[in-house]
Amino acid sequence: MSWETWAAFTAASALLMIIPGPTILLVISYALGQGWRAAFPMAIGVALGDFTAMTLSMLGLGALLAASATVFTILKWVGAAYMIWLGIKLWRAGGALNAKPRADGASRLKMLGHAWIVTALNPKSIIFFVAFMPQFLNPQADFLTQMLVFETTFLILAFANAIGYALVASRARAAIRNERVVGAANKVGGSLLIGAGILTATARASQS
Repeated sequence: MSWETWAAFTAASALLMIIPGPTILLVISYALGQGWRAAFPMAIGVALGDFTAMTLSMLGLGALLAASATVFTILKWVGAAYMIWLGIKLWRAGGALNAKPRADGASRLKMLGHAWIVTALNPKSIIFFVAFMPQFLNPQADFLTQMLVFETTFLILAFANAIGYALVASRARAAIRNERVVGAANKVGGSLLIGAGILTATARASQS
């Protein structure tokens, strides 16, 4: 794996993680209600959930790569379109952040388990990985080595992202619930995501 491929994967993953999906909304809800004590167990749960979903997705991609190089190439095009669609959806999301404080006194273990279940069992997580990962996999390189590098990188980023959201939500509750702040972040993230999808599609076309 080249340094450029790893750097592109890291940048794209970090960008995609910033988008507040169901998992991050759950993290914010616990942090708004429980404070900073929710940050660490929620981040661990998110990382474990992503590990579960990503491993299942990568194993499926490995089998697909071994079975059909053509189908794998088509999946790369679909993945580029998927990134553009996500960007458009994020741009149009507005500033509403549907995350209400959880007042129930959940234990750290319960918070960890809740975050793991929501992340791992969300069908969108597996679909996301199946569409996203082929952009960076090299069919000629060792698959297991790439899988190890990508999973390790993604899980570190997922942990940092979840704990960051939790700490911000617990410390700066007004900002995390301000529609102008959220709306501006959504538009910036959406624009970058659309750009990443277009660049991926352009690179794919030049390789064809």
